[in-house]
Amino acid sequence: MNLDLERTRFNMVEQQVRPWDVVDMRVLEAMSKVQRENFVADEYRDLAFADTALPLAHGETMMAPVVEGRMLQGLAVQASDSVLEIGTGSGFITACLGYLARDVLSVEIHADLAERARQKLLEARTSNASVVTADALGSFASEREFDAIAVTGAVHREPEKFRRWLKPGGRLFLVRGVAPVMEAVVITRIGADVYREQSLFETQLPYLVNAAPPKRFAL
Repeated sequence: MNLDLERTRFNMVEQQVRPWDVVDMRVLEAMSKVQRENFVADEYRDLAFADTALPLAHGETMMAPVVEGRMLQGLAVQASDSVLEIGTGSGFITACLGYLARDVLSVEIHADLAERARQKLLEARTSNASVVTADALGSFASEREFDAIAVTGAVHREPEKFRRWLKPGGRLFLVRGVAPVMEAVVITRIGADVYREQSLFETQLPYLVNAAPPKRFAL
């Protein structure tokens, strides 16, 4: 065991994530157990526990640990839950969701990121998560409903179909709005067509592919 590495991991959880009002012990345990350093891009491995977003291919990013923690807590994932993740990215959140839930289906639009995440999940022995290559805002469709949906990139406007994938009682986390001020929310389905929204915090994330606001042309 690398004691310096474990100390840095402990500091990330205890000095970054927990002080940002993440008090769910299962979430803190997941972020302590899943080895984040194995999911970051190789050239940023030394920054795996830094309080910052980290670059991935295609202009994507790995969220800062505090945002990851608040998202996982907001979803309130239970051990019996089925979870849909939109935007696999590095696969770290996929692994954390796998630690917390019964099973995870993750959708990634970039084939190389999807394949890398599959390999990293295999190395992490996360056997209850699968990654598919598809455009969640486009052709991807699911006949399943999920207990929780984690959207790891921002959307200008919330796609209508996201809510249709929720079971009654299911929770959807997403970040919506226009940069530089975006709102992280949890939307809970409480009836057939009845939803409750809870605002969590303000942040800024890169948009999912095809989810950015239309460009404005100025003369």
